Amino acid sequence: MSDRRRAEIEVKRAKLAELRKARADRQKLDSERRTSDVAASPAKRDVEDLVNLLVGTPSRGGGLDSGDLTPASSIPGSPAHGRPIGLPGPSALSISGRVSRQSDLHSDRGGSFGTTNVPGSSSSATENVIERTMTPRMYPDLIDVEQELYELPQMERVIYNKEVQTMAVETEVPHDYEEQIRQRIYRERDVEADRIARDKALEEESVKLEQEIEQEIRELSEEERASILAAPEFLEFVEQSSKILQRALNDGYDYIRDYRIGAESEGDDSEGKRVKRVCEFWDERYGKNRSITDVDWSPKYPELSVASYNKNPAALNEPDGIVAVWNLHMLERPEFVFHSQSDVLSVTFSPFHSNLVFGGTYSGQILLWDTRSKHLPVLKTPLSAAGHTHPVYAMQMVGTQNAHNLITSSTDGTVCSWLVDMLAQPQETLELVHAGHNKTGEVAITTLDFPDNETTTFWVGTEEGNVYQANRYDRAGAKAGLNQYDVYKGHSGPVMGLHFHPLVGPVDFSDLFLTSSVDWTVKLWRAKSLAKPSTTLHNVAPIYSFDEADDYVYDVKWHPAHPALFATVDGSGKFDLWNLNADTEVPVVSTTVGSGRAINKLQWDRKDGRRAALGGSDGRLYVYDIGDMALPRESEWTDMQKTVAGIVGGGQANGVSESDTARIIAGR
Repeated sequence: MSDRRRAEIEVKRAKLAELRKARADRQKLDSERRTSDVAASPAKRDVEDLVNLLVGTPSRGGGLDSGDLTPASSIPGSPAHGRPIGLPGPSALSISGRVSRQSDLHSDRGGSFGTTNVPGSSSSATENVIERTMTPRMYPDLIDVEQELYELPQMERVIYNKEVQTMAVETEVPHDYEEQIRQRIYRERDVEADRIARDKALEEESVKLEQEIEQEIRELSEEERASILAAPEFLEFVEQSSKILQRALNDGYDYIRDYRIGAESEGDDSEGKRVKRVCEFWDERYGKNRSITDVDWSPKYPELSVASYNKNPAALNEPDGIVAVWNLHMLERPEFVFHSQSDVLSVTFSPFHSNLVFGGTYSGQILLWDTRSKHLPVLKTPLSAAGHTHPVYAMQMVGTQNAHNLITSSTDGTVCSWLVDMLAQPQETLELVHAGHNKTGEVAITTLDFPDNETTTFWVGTEEGNVYQANRYDRAGAKAGLNQYDVYKGHSGPVMGLHFHPLVGPVDFSDLFLTSSVDWTVKLWRAKSLAKPSTTLHNVAPIYSFDEADDYVYDVKWHPAHPALFATVDGSGKFDLWNLNADTEVPVVSTTVGSGRAINKLQWDRKDGRRAALGGSDGRLYVYDIGDMALPRESEWTDMQKTVAGIVGGGQANGVSESDTARIIAGR
């Protein structure tokens, strides 16, 4: 039984105990009230006896025969003797229910009195007039005695008439006394009825609580347990609550930190140049036997990153493609998992809708997932000639909040433009063909990128190793499609990565771009001006070549904030950081990531570029922090200008010799 159920049962038991205690206290209070009533003053007992006489209830003394007669001398002006008479007004019985012997009192006074009815002595407020005749038959112990005492003067015999006695009583008894007594009786009956009703309700509530407790502690059957565990509401609750718990457990904040103790410095001389691994995302259920094909960061939530995976050949019943959204505060499992019927080769967050994730697949389909929905895509393109029919290795969102398109490219040379809310057919389709190709005119696109603030002109890297410039629309001096005359030749193998310099800082370097290739090199290029396109075949050579890699260089990215900083990842598991202002020959930091297996993709976070997400061929997503290297100095832009000027104006010192330049231009 869970702690929550135990707590609920304990609360109900405590409430039941309170109800029982309240009932016991009420019963004790009633008992004490009855006891106090018995020990009350004679006046109160007299009132109760009178009430009993009025309503026809026997007195506490047990009836008329069980008490003594009240002495006649206790009543002012009572008759001395004579025949039995009946007086209107109060009964000859005292209110307390006792009747005294009249003969004893007569004998003390020395008078000769007869038996007579006398009014009660303690209740002057009685209004009723009751005639009652006392006879020897009712009171057999009463004896008429006549005796004359000569040593005492004879008492004056006073005989009351009806008017005198009635008037004397009426002056002392309120006229509505009977009504008051009756109202009091009704009130006491109502109080008693309320008390009985409360006791009954309390008993019913106690029984109900006992039944609830018995129901709570009842052991569930196996069928009931299985139905509870399989309920969608229960599964959703467990999913959400466990995510919250894991985020709290993985949070690096020290909840028991003592701020009274000074923190010791843990820095060293290499602080600011050291690369530190923040975390490693891995879930065997989703990442086993899979490779990460692409990574991206959320534009709104800096702690969220997304990774796409290819198929697991050993698991035929699992989806071929997986997209996982990871949270820096929850390392053990992904925040969201999306499925695809084909390997997912490229993935990106929508920069304008934080809930949308786009993916390009090996089959050519474009899929749209929503974090507010389930695992399956909410929209997808049809498998038809209208869209892509070959693998989609590159995609990018261009435009503004109110006017944007998703640009995708496949290895058959097709570039499509899509509206986010309509994937039934592309808004635009562009075929990139090159007339100089021998067997086919198609250009097999492996990577694509747009310069900042550019939505029409883009550059593509191809399987043949060349880079081409293309236009989405006809523009001044250029037509839509591939620019066949300007060929960026430099690589001897497929181009795996292409990235333009971000438009940031006081100096514009947006015409510079980097490419990486399986020929183990990284090239620095300067894009040719769009205002002066070539009309004849013209080969554009790179302005610099970085040849320090020991394996295929799978990806390259400029830093989003530092003008001279960029990073590369390669097939040997190396993560290299280059700072052109510091050194153009070797990277400033080189780190082996994980087990040393190939790193396929690299992406800087969109907040400040302090973290880099690295997607490995082992299915693990690594996040690294580069520290203070992400913070540029004010002089970095002017230093970068000098560096680029030196690279362009140099020869062998700049990494590209004259013979290499001739070879590159010749295409060998």
